Amino acid sequence: MRRWKGNFWVEGYRYAALFELAVLISVAATAQTADGNAGINQANSMVRTYFDTAVNLVYAIAGIMGLIGAVDVFMKMHRGQEVGRAIAIWFGGCVFMALVATVLKSFFGLD
Repeated sequence: MRRWKGNFWVEGYRYAALFELAVLISVAATAQTADGNAGINQANSMVRTYFDTAVNLVYAIAGIMGLIGAVDVFMKMHRGQEVGRAIAIWFGGCVFMALVATVLKSFFGLD
């Protein structure tokens, strides 16, 4: 004769709860696949409307980086330190950010 090591009712409720959860997840997944294409199209249109604002934000961040870099280079020059490397780093970072924003805009066809 087999003995139960745990409470039979607790084990039964656990399996019943897992079964109900699996059924609910499958129903929710089926309900969302019916209108998935419309959701993707809506997300695409929303991203396209916000893209110009995001590009302007990247340009603003690049401008702020340029100002901070100019102050940093000025302070190093005032102290008599070598500034060639600092100029290259700050200028390269600003140009990279501006080019990335422009290239992404052209890549996605949002001219």
